[in-house]
Amino acid sequence: MDSHALLQTLTLLIVGHALADYPLQGEFLAKAKNRFAPVPGVPWYQALGAHAVIHGGAVGVITGSIVLGVLEALSHMLIDDLKCGHRISYNVDQLLHVVCKFIWLGLLAWGPALP
Repeated sequence: MDSHALLQTLTLLIVGHALADYPLQGEFLAKAKNRFAPVPGVPWYQALGAHAVIHGGAVGVITGSIVLGVLEALSHMLIDDLKCGHRISYNVDQLLHVVCKFIWLGLLAWGPALP
């Protein structure tokens, strides 16, 4: 991958993150995904899973890699759960999400071909 393609992919990953974390999450998922303050009648793990799958789908579409999409979904679930449990702050949450995008980019650029 040349530097232009890397920069373009990184930009799309960041834009995808912003879309998935803000307008595509909405107030319902933002509240319902929190196992420490659950919405009555809504399984928190379904809401958190749905939110994470939106993120994983964005990464998968942008990178063309189902493996990176799954890694994104899993890491997003873990990071958001840490934030909901007040183990990390909102700013650390967002930083870790962006760090993941750089990791995915590195795997794309320097790792073996990913399905």
